[in-house]
Amino acid sequence: MNILIDIGHPGHVHLLHGVAEEMKRHGHKVFYSVRDIPVAKRLMEHYGMTPWIDLGGKKDSLLGKAQTVMSQDMLLLHFVRRNHIDLGLSSGLVLSHVSRLTKMKSFMFDDDDDAAEPLITKYGHPLTDIVFTPDCIHRKAKHAVYYAGTHELAYLHPNRFSPDPSVLQHAGLTECDRFFIMRFVALKGHHDVGQTGLSLEQKKALVDLLKAHGRVIITSERAVEPEFEPYRLPVPPEEIHSLMAYSSMFLGDSQTMTSEAAVLGVPALKCNTFAGRLSVPNMLEQRYGLCYAYQPTQFDDMYRHIEQLLALNRDDLKAEWQAKRQRLLNEMIDPTSFFVDYIEHYESLS
Repeated sequence: MNILIDIGHPGHVHLLHGVAEEMKRHGHKVFYSVRDIPVAKRLMEHYGMTPWIDLGGKKDSLLGKAQTVMSQDMLLLHFVRRNHIDLGLSSGLVLSHVSRLTKMKSFMFDDDDDAAEPLITKYGHPLTDIVFTPDCIHRKAKHAVYYAGTHELAYLHPNRFSPDPSVLQHAGLTECDRFFIMRFVALKGHHDVGQTGLSLEQKKALVDLLKAHGRVIITSERAVEPEFEPYRLPVPPEEIHSLMAYSSMFLGDSQTMTSEAAVLGVPALKCNTFAGRLSVPNMLEQRYGLCYAYQPTQFDDMYRHIEQLLALNRDDLKAEWQAKRQRLLNEMIDPTSFFVDYIEHYESLS
């Protein structure tokens, strides 16, 4: 089978590299496409997801995004026909469009609620053949395929990931050091219109609180403010999950990295206007107590919660969160194995 994996975000590389490796190992030929996103390309190089077709850069406005999608539709339409692609895998719109104009089937990986992504729900789900969906989400799409897991477990399940202790040395740390990871995002996706995260003053308040208890490490989707430059992430992006696994706490306004910390068993607190509105983080918080979400207007509550966690014994806190994580692992699957098995047994591809 000829398979095309389309990458629109660095997180898609993490999500799908395991599927790519398994499919290649099973004798399938895998192709790649990617936007002009340096971090995504670096991760693809790291995981051997090469060569790729470059689809160009992204635009911030909704009109610019629509124009970009149409341009990418045409590029991939010719690529799919030329390379006789049987199946396209992605978390975006473009391959679903191309599949309606070719013999290619398209499978979408989507962990957002329908209400949070009206454009994907309207212009993507109806055109794709399968929408892989965590079972805590209810979809309107009749062709949704549900599984007991999350996107983050596809690459952070113990079957797929073990933290590399050498990352601590790379970061100038030891296993005895207490350190905190913070992530600030740009909120520029189509589903992010009108949404906000932490303000500059709130970021400063958190840094001031944390640095009295250990080292602060900041990773940002855009250039960090000058006052945060001393805290910049000291390791390459492919090492972030190992570093996170050894951290004492995660804080920020990132959806994905909050969930990553949660499934690794690291206390995670998020502050943005999506708080309480999305099924996957709600499940991780309400069912397992692995993370917490606050609206920006609830920042004082978040601040007090962090103070309470910092006051607890470090070993006791770690043991509590690892026990929560183990419960999650006991009740969920290895999503990558599920994806690969489903793809290879999908009747319309045989």
